[in-house]
Amino acid sequence: MIRADEEVADTTGAADTTGAADTTGAADTADVADVFEADLLARVLDTLLREDAYGLRSRAETVRRADGEWLRVVLTDGGGVLLPVEPDGFQCEIRVRRPAQLLVEGEPDDTALTTLDAVLARLRHAADPDDRGLYDAFVVECRRTLEAMRLHADIRPRVVERLVAAYGGEPAEQWAGVHGSLAYDTLAAFRDHPVYPTGRARLALSDAEQRAHAPEFHPSFRLRWAALPREAVAGDTARLPDWWPTPGALGLPGGLDDSHLAFPVHPLSAPRALAIGLRATHLTGRAHLADDAWLDVRPTLSMRTVAVTDDPLTHLKLPLATATLGARNRRTIKPGTLADGDAGQRLTEAVLAHEPGVAGGVLLADEGTYLHAGHEFLATLVRRYPSGLDGCQVVPLAALLSPAPGAAPGTGLIVDTLAARYYSGDLFALLDAYLTLLFDVHTTLFAYGVALESHQQNTSLVLDTEHGRPRVRLLLKDHDGPRVHPARLADALGGDEAARLLGGFDDCRILTDDHGDGPVADVFATITVHLCAGALAFELARLGRAPLGTLLRLIRDRLAEAIERLKEQRPGAPGAVLRALVLDAERLPVKAMVTAGSLFTKQRSGAADINKHYVTGPNYLLPGHLARGR
Repeated sequence: MIRADEEVADTTGAADTTGAADTTGAADTADVADVFEADLLARVLDTLLREDAYGLRSRAETVRRADGEWLRVVLTDGGGVLLPVEPDGFQCEIRVRRPAQLLVEGEPDDTALTTLDAVLARLRHAADPDDRGLYDAFVVECRRTLEAMRLHADIRPRVVERLVAAYGGEPAEQWAGVHGSLAYDTLAAFRDHPVYPTGRARLALSDAEQRAHAPEFHPSFRLRWAALPREAVAGDTARLPDWWPTPGALGLPGGLDDSHLAFPVHPLSAPRALAIGLRATHLTGRAHLADDAWLDVRPTLSMRTVAVTDDPLTHLKLPLATATLGARNRRTIKPGTLADGDAGQRLTEAVLAHEPGVAGGVLLADEGTYLHAGHEFLATLVRRYPSGLDGCQVVPLAALLSPAPGAAPGTGLIVDTLAARYYSGDLFALLDAYLTLLFDVHTTLFAYGVALESHQQNTSLVLDTEHGRPRVRLLLKDHDGPRVHPARLADALGGDEAARLLGGFDDCRILTDDHGDGPVADVFATITVHLCAGALAFELARLGRAPLGTLLRLIRDRLAEAIERLKEQRPGAPGAVLRALVLDAERLPVKAMVTAGSLFTKQRSGAADINKHYVTGPNYLLPGHLARGR
């Protein structure tokens, strides 16, 4: 039984602002920031400019100096600062010129600040006084990220050695199947998010907790379990795996087997977060936490989702009392999102059933089995992966540009090992096949009024050979966050079938009745184009693999061809709309994740959804931009 003395106040997601006091005027303690700090500072400033946080772009005056352009910003205390900038193009016209620095006007020789704390302390005065508490919390995110970057650099060689010992030294040959994808997840965990600069920070978790449970450490651990009254638990228990324990098998009194159901709990959520959920649902006196942990698991890239060691095709998604990609982006599981995932999967399956030419290139994780007891800390998803993947490479897109074991950073990437095995070393042939499939799948879904939140973590590239030729497929998971235009879906499937499929969604934001194609095109642009295609191109260009213009032209050509195929198959609106809103648009939506997730409350930002709050940026796929590609 969960005792009352185990219950604690719910401080989940509360930001630790220790040490975030204003240090304006403090001396910059280092003449030159270290490489990790310099990198993080540049990415943070890039993001603040891209999202125009506090009007850093829109209120700035452009100043031309001998060394290039600078933005001059007057802060709320009347002081001025200068930021060096240069052309960019990936979701913003400009970025901070490297090495990143901030010049303070009015001090001798325009004092240059180059450390994270010094720059952020001065920029604190760009924020309205009412917003500075949230800004201070974001500073803590930045500090935690810097600590994580340094730690990751220290531990990565040893972790990679363990991966090689466990999975083999040739990823494209040996890291096979869904089991092998865990090794790729670990490599991906060392990489930064394409647009969120502090993605490595996990708020409210200690270093020890992360070492024992975070994917970059590739740990193995056992889950905790509670027994909840059966009548309090919603979900299809008949679909649970055969190995699902009874309360008695967990060491709890055998008499509970008939009245209670075993419920998995992440070790980081027991007993504290569990107690919060039980108290909120009035189950404290009727629930029982098993003393012993049971079931060996490993974390996936998402951390709150764990892979079952003895059942590799089964993953369990469990709520965590932390936040990532924004202080308000909590890693709990709202019960409604479980229903949304089930409904999103069934919707995608229904569309693909009408599109056999595309369906063969898509695999879907099964998310129809879940349990919850009416609270975000009392929920679990039982995700099942398709069988038959043991001979395939199952690589999350987030891992493609990770250095392969034994390779120096920037050389010998995972994508290179895949190209070597399947395309005789021709990286462009692999990218071509991937982009062709990516855009065929998502333009087809768009024709039905559907766009999926299938970003780099939720999409895996599945590679194998068929009849002696390479075969590329996409494996999609986390089906709970799509955008759907009901009228377009009804036109494509018929009103009755569309109504049946849409009736399963819990989150009203998923359906775009009042806004038509716009929100669907926004997700297509920000996820499919920016994160699944554009981010790869810009990074490959920075690594010197190919001219940026060449890579972007490949993206534009494959997207244009997919749209033309769509127009041929479905004369009329879908293809024309997608061309107008994405391919030929002057500007494209850009995620404003720091603004919505950390710097402002929803009331201040106006964000209805943290992950779908946008500013706009230049369309780098337009012919004029391609010609200027760096």
